[in-house]
Amino acid sequence: MTTKTMIPFEATHPGTVIRDEINARNISQKELAHELGVLPTFLNEILKGKRAITADFAILLEKSLGISADYWMRFQSQYEIDMARLKEKNVRRIELIETWNIIKEYVPVKHLKKSGYLIGTLIEDIIKIKDIYKVETIEDLVKTVAEHRTLSFYRKSEKLEINQTNMLAWSKIAEFESDKIIVPYFDASKVEQLQKDLNLVFFENSNVKDRTKKLLENYGIKLIYLDKFDKTPIDGFSFWSGNNPAIALSIRYKRIDNFAFTILHEIGHIELHLKDDFERRFIDFIGSKDKDTYELQADEYAQKSLISDSQWKELLDFYTPLNDDKIIEFSMKHNIHPAIILGRACWEKNYYAIKSRIDKTLN
Repeated sequence: MTTKTMIPFEATHPGTVIRDEINARNISQKELAHELGVLPTFLNEILKGKRAITADFAILLEKSLGISADYWMRFQSQYEIDMARLKEKNVRRIELIETWNIIKEYVPVKHLKKSGYLIGTLIEDIIKIKDIYKVETIEDLVKTVAEHRTLSFYRKSEKLEINQTNMLAWSKIAEFESDKIIVPYFDASKVEQLQKDLNLVFFENSNVKDRTKKLLENYGIKLIYLDKFDKTPIDGFSFWSGNNPAIALSIRYKRIDNFAFTILHEIGHIELHLKDDFERRFIDFIGSKDKDTYELQADEYAQKSLISDSQWKELLDFYTPLNDDKIIEFSMKHNIHPAIILGRACWEKNYYAIKSRIDKTLN
């Protein structure tokens, strides 16, 4: 059994006890110095903690004050031990501060504190950051951040202001949170049924976020909702977590059509790009126009999952020109939320100022 060493706030010099004794006995420093046979300045230095008590002086105190020499020597020894421990503690504190200053250059500490990940002492927060970034040392952390600032899967856009440090931290938190989630085995052959189940949830538009999370997890896909950091214009993030695919979404969705499209876009990445490649990651940016082949494929996947080609052809053949009544009629026939149909129509025509009474609110 180990005993925790208690380090005092400050070390107490035995001269403090001598001062208390002479005050209690109502004698002066000069009188005690004369009785001990030492200079008053010598005694004053001991009382102020500037001089150590020696064995010879401890014997003099024993004779004069009646307090054993062993007591004074033990007191002096403990004082020196406490001073050494305090020095060690201060050195460690300085090392922690220096480490923390390095961390602040590579980690958005403000966002991690705001999100509740850093709430302890410096040493506890440093350990938490190492856990989130999955590194053993601060040198590894610096290397990880430096390497990821230019990774290809962080697609760049001149129109989007992106902070790569914040982006990496957000993705690391997504991976950190996904590690906590336990879900069943992911069976890629059941994704088509998952699409149907999701479309029903979107159509009903009731408690959508919670129902979507539960549904995806039942099918073996981890889903995490995270607050967005500054200059991290993220729609979604899809990646592999342990033995399961995972999706992280920024908590910004207020429209059912946007939410539904993003969920199926990320499932598209899983189905088309991730199920056979456990190392690849996809971060999708809000409103990004410069999409690569993978993003265009995921967009098309989401589009066709929400409204099939045959359904869209039927809409164009028999329900145009579109209005709210026709959209709602088509919606009820195929169990597709009207806001999703309206959103597709706006996208196809590249016209988003269509007047409509259809409620797009995510519930």
